[in-house]
Amino acid sequence: MLTTKRPTPTTIEYTVSTRPSTPTLSSRIAASVSTLLRLATAAISLGCLLVELGNYFDLHLVDLTRVWQSFTPLPTPPALYRFPIYVALLVLTLRRPFATDSLLVIQGLGLQTSTSSPTYLWSGTTRFIPTSQVQDVFLHEAFRGFEVVYYLSVVVEGEGEVVVVFPTVLPRREILEEVWRGVRSSLYELKG
Repeated sequence: MLTTKRPTPTTIEYTVSTRPSTPTLSSRIAASVSTLLRLATAAISLGCLLVELGNYFDLHLVDLTRVWQSFTPLPTPPALYRFPIYVALLVLTLRRPFATDSLLVIQGLGLQTSTSSPTYLWSGTTRFIPTSQVQDVFLHEAFRGFEVVYYLSVVVEGEGEVVVVFPTVLPRREILEEVWRGVRSSLYELKG
């Protein structure tokens, strides 16, 4: 999904995201419930992980065997198996369920690309390219496995590799064509 914003007449921001849109009340409620469940799972996993570590170092804060037996008649798995389960649950709940990439074009100054982090623990990456270093902006097609993918790239003066715009999302060709036209018209309007 492409979102285009024009905060000023000389600035335009293109944002591409895999996050589903939430226009209806039911979809907003479902997204909120999903977020709350992820937070609860992360909190419980972290708490159990800390208790397991405490028991490992003979602090014996809580006996998880009794807690487990009070909730289920199943036999309690040994700590050797519980520890990786808690770590895996914690890692899975801290992963972002969507990716977001953006391109900010400031006429006369340059381009700024931003990519979201795959987890909530780290911030995303941002790179600014001055207009004086932008040689050109291209729309490419490439093969990934047996499918054709399209990507937008910026050729930067003095660099051997191109800068790929929207690298984690890789939107459809129609979206990239719209962004390409907008970027070229914004960048080269002053030069022409």
